[in-house]
Amino acid sequence: MKQSLILFSTLFILTSFSCTVKAENPSSSFQNSIEIPLGGNTYQSFGNKLEKINEEGISNWSESETEFSIYFRSSAPKEVEISLDLIEQQGVSEISISLNESFQLKLNPGESGKILIGKMRLKQGYNEIKLKGIDKEGSNFAKIKNLIISYDGELDLNFVRDNIDNRFYWGRRGPSVHLSYTLPENQNFKWFYNEVTVPVGQDPIGSYFMANGFGEGYFGIQVNSETERRILFSVWSPFKTDNPGEIPDEEKIKLLKKGEDVYTGEFGNEGSGGQSYLQYPWEAGKTYRFLNSVEPDGEGNTIYTAYFMDPEKQEWKLIASFLRPKTDTWYKRPHSFLENFIPEKGNIQRSALYTNQWARTTDGQWIELTEARFTGDDIAKREYRLDYAGGEANGKFFLQNGGFFDQCTELNSMHQRNASGNPPVIDWQILP
Repeated sequence: MKQSLILFSTLFILTSFSCTVKAENPSSSFQNSIEIPLGGNTYQSFGNKLEKINEEGISNWSESETEFSIYFRSSAPKEVEISLDLIEQQGVSEISISLNESFQLKLNPGESGKILIGKMRLKQGYNEIKLKGIDKEGSNFAKIKNLIISYDGELDLNFVRDNIDNRFYWGRRGPSVHLSYTLPENQNFKWFYNEVTVPVGQDPIGSYFMANGFGEGYFGIQVNSETERRILFSVWSPFKTDNPGEIPDEEKIKLLKKGEDVYTGEFGNEGSGGQSYLQYPWEAGKTYRFLNSVEPDGEGNTIYTAYFMDPEKQEWKLIASFLRPKTDTWYKRPHSFLENFIPEKGNIQRSALYTNQWARTTDGQWIELTEARFTGDDIAKREYRLDYAGGEANGKFFLQNGGFFDQCTELNSMHQRNASGNPPVIDWQILP
């Protein structure tokens, strides 16, 4: 299935029409309604001070310059009625709610529950409802738990529906997507090579562009802050836990060697194991090369080593080499993935191009990998969010997520790129 790479988010254009409504909670004239919890579907889209969005919804809204955006996807154009589920109002305030038209809502102390706003028209695809503060007397403009969409007939909406297993957190991070490269059977592979290019403007903070994944870990580049970027290489422990402190000594990842200026330590939260990273100012628009190996040591352990090509010096840099105990394997499951690891940044689009994948057998033969399966995480599988895409475009594999774009690639679809026929040329004798 061929997809086109989308490099820019859709702009939502708001009309200037505005009317003021008084807070009231009558019964809706529509037969059906859906509650969209703000805790998993809302972002602070403007404002210098970070307000509080948690499982209860918007729990702090103190600054007049703050704007919130609520996102959901509609299966069809539809006239609907919009209401807010208000946590008890503490002071007098006035806020605005807008989609294709704008309403101003006056709130008084003591008001709570369903507050009717008015009728709006949804478009097919993703809709963005904006909340802005106009005036207030107390410390908060409002505390809001849910957005209520009332309608007649049929309507399917996609949004993060529940917080089971912390899905508000994962949903606000956005759907993670993967490319699993088809590896020939009945051969042992030691090395995997890949190239990654992040298009200019597609590298927001919180992005992890993972290039060289394997059955027990991953290797790629991150955007950690406005001033810091990393090359990250991690290997999971065979002991299953999210707390590295629980790993017995005999099952800990052991560092064998590391490159100059490389940090090494432990990681947790999503499995645990050994972590290494090099702070490196990689740039969007440039292509970077990754090489790593997986090799059993013959004593019931496996050694994992990662190299990054420094394009400025035109030399391979050692990131780290780890030993994983109780493991006996060659390179399995070569893959790449794209994720956002900061929930507050899940409304921003990111994408990457993955090109020139090669695997090298234990007897030194390079084999080009030109087929990949596209998959997504739990948030994608549940269709809580559908702003994800991946596959092949213009002869390259790609991944894209975040930003609430409308196009969506079928999960578990297979994709092929044209072979380049140019295996990497590596001087194995000078690898550090």
